[in-house]
Amino acid sequence: MRTMSSEKPMLITANYLSGYRIDKVLGLTYGITVRSRGIGGNVVARLRTIGGGEIHEYTALAQQARQEALDRLTEHATQLGANAVISVMFDSTEIAQSMTEIIAFGTAVVVSPLSDSRQPVRLS
Repeated sequence: MRTMSSEKPMLITANYLSGYRIDKVLGLTYGITVRSRGIGGNVVARLRTIGGGEIHEYTALAQQARQEALDRLTEHATQLGANAVISVMFDSTEIAQSMTEIIAFGTAVVVSPLSDSRQPVRLS
């Protein structure tokens, strides 16, 4: 079993964690970041749109923002006493056409291994 002091909570997109029992539901946990690309990055990215294809500057920004939101979700879940987060999802919102809010959220839980790990545990 994972301990809260030695490891980060497990992050799971499913509503259950196969091989584990949900002992306690702690509630909503989340991590938020708001990001904006600098003026120089925006100019380079806009020039790339002329040729089409992937805009690497925005891909990198999106990846960094999602990771930061996940890191903050993990910190929040740890503060709640969770050793796992189920139903992890992302959402994003554009703010003022130059910023993007990214939120990672899920349900903080305390889990323990099942003695018979063949059956997944489902959250009712």
